Amino acid sequence: MRPFKYTRASDPASAIKQLTGNPNARFLAGGTNLLDLMKEDVERPDELIDITQLNLTEIKSIAAGINKGGMSIGGLGKNTDAANHPLIRQNYPLLTQAILAGASGQIRNMATNGGNLLQRTRCPYFYETAMPCNKRGPSHGDPSQSGCSALEGINRMHAIFGWSEKCVAVFPSDMAIALAALDAVVKVRSAGGQERSIPFADFHRLPGNTPENDTNLAHGELITAIELPANKFADKSYYLKVRDRASYAFALVSVAAALEMGAGKIVQARIAMGGVAHKPWRALKAEQLLVGKEATEANFKLAAEAEMADAKPLEHNAFKVELGKRSIVRALQMAMNGGKA
Repeated sequence: MRPFKYTRASDPASAIKQLTGNPNARFLAGGTNLLDLMKEDVERPDELIDITQLNLTEIKSIAAGINKGGMSIGGLGKNTDAANHPLIRQNYPLLTQAILAGASGQIRNMATNGGNLLQRTRCPYFYETAMPCNKRGPSHGDPSQSGCSALEGINRMHAIFGWSEKCVAVFPSDMAIALAALDAVVKVRSAGGQERSIPFADFHRLPGNTPENDTNLAHGELITAIELPANKFADKSYYLKVRDRASYAFALVSVAAALEMGAGKIVQARIAMGGVAHKPWRALKAEQLLVGKEATEANFKLAAEAEMADAKPLEHNAFKVELGKRSIVRALQMAMNGGKA
């Protein structure tokens, strides 16, 4: 690990000001991903600004505004606290399931809600500094490190949607997949106290020509909260995670599914997928096909086929196409049954 300056912020304004003044500084919250990357010499900040003392941990109902009746989750709250909060469990069980499917209890006790959204890919070529990687190369300032080693390498765990010649990595979070399905909004604050709201669909990025940029956050912006709009999905939602082992493993494919029913038909459907793209992948084609239909296995299969038709698998991950179809169907069936097999 390289030397770095460490300071502890006492309020959001000073934290943001300090970070904005140094393009190579990083916020330090739970540190469950950043510190690992620093130890591996993937991330090379020369200054860490500890924000763990900031009062941004509250979980509360939203009393006014566009998301009135929903919930606000503090950006510096712990994943464990979000998953186990009674109102989250009652009104957004999909989020609870997704958080508890990720990492381990010890990591969830340290990891923050905002930090969860900012974690970097677990692509092994990204972590291996001896191999070229476009996500890592620009930050290292070494032209010889440009290129995507996974594109023609061992890419079993990699993307089947939205990838580019520059990068085929996938986003690792479970929590973010549920937030995508729930139409969450990320609240951020920048220098000068300006605040903005970012719809979750616009928060993360596809790789394009700049795979080093995982999100649309500007340098110095601080995640203060995540807002969840009110919805009618609580009784019929489910998070399915398919992985190589039962715990402490990243998803091959995951599906967050939620349905609102009325008069025997699907009024609204929400489906988001993990393990398939550089960002949480909203299955919009599948959602649109299901609206107005009966919640039958046949209709679920048609929706899954429609969504996966645009998949572009790599050499070693074509299995994800069929796995994705089956996972969508299974997640929707479990959602209809209230999470029961």
